[in-house]
Amino acid sequence: MRVELGEVCERGSSNLKQSDVSKMNGKYPIYGASGYIGNVDFYHQDQPYVAVVKDGAGIGRTTLHPAKSSVIGTMQYLLPKENILPEYLFYVVKYMHLEKYFTGATIPHIYFKDYQHEEFNLDPIEKQVKIVTVLKKCEKIIDDRKKEMQLLDDLIKARFVEMFGDVIHNDRKWECQQFSDITTSRLGKMLDTKHQTGTCKYPYLANFNVQWFRFELGNLNEMDFNEKEREEFCLEDGDLLVCEGGEIGRCAVWHNQIKKCFFQKALHRVRCNQDIILPDYLSWWFKYNCENGGFTAIEGAKATISHLTGTKMKMLDVTVPPIELQEQFVDIIHQVDKSK
Repeated sequence: MRVELGEVCERGSSNLKQSDVSKMNGKYPIYGASGYIGNVDFYHQDQPYVAVVKDGAGIGRTTLHPAKSSVIGTMQYLLPKENILPEYLFYVVKYMHLEKYFTGATIPHIYFKDYQHEEFNLDPIEKQVKIVTVLKKCEKIIDDRKKEMQLLDDLIKARFVEMFGDVIHNDRKWECQQFSDITTSRLGKMLDTKHQTGTCKYPYLANFNVQWFRFELGNLNEMDFNEKEREEFCLEDGDLLVCEGGEIGRCAVWHNQIKKCFFQKALHRVRCNQDIILPDYLSWWFKYNCENGGFTAIEGAKATISHLTGTKMKMLDVTVPPIELQEQFVDIIHQVDKSK
């Protein structure tokens, strides 16, 4: 039976902030966009439910939560009705890729009113049980493969430190250069829905399409790019795409996965002077800084939303090892990619 999402679940919301629950200690779990936060002495839902991240870089991420639990305000409750199992609703919503409904340039949002009309095939409860059982087994296999992939990423991370040391404090005394002296960079095109004619639509990368060292390309949005803009915002092989907001510094190297693809304002396009610095090395330089407090000054107070503006990025001091050593590191990345 073909139904709309709004026919099988109800929307709920939360006004809780992470700071509201950080000092509480109870027996009921509370969750945020990144997962389990802690335990509190209250709960909002007494039945299992689905939650969707509605604000920020993780918009559309879908999770299943147990009875007697809560979520914070960056997430939205989807409360299943009697005609659908919570686990089945979870899989339905997860693979709808709700991030495609995002609005907002710097801080993306999605709204239930926009995605509640998404259609899907609703199976009888007995068949829902069978489908959920099969999908759980599939996800177990996928999770095992992801763990293997993580181990390979950990290998690259270990080799990075082994070869280049602590690039934040530059304990190997490599040459240090300002970001703007060794790269050219710019933000992408602002999405203006009022001026979209549909006459020259092209796919573009948004913040959520750029993950660490890879791209999510299965759900690209499109907008108009005229001839001048296509020249200005085109992507070329070797471009490094860096997130301006959300998880600042998250980046991946573009290798023409899609021809005639462009980028939106929430991303920096960085082109390296490859006689001095290689994009693959620079991507792991960003990763090291993100994981080891290198961007603390940029991130500012926890109560504010961090942004890596063009001005801030151009002023970054980058540790630049000899190009021959960078090339050796890139060879290691390529070997690991083959294993992946």
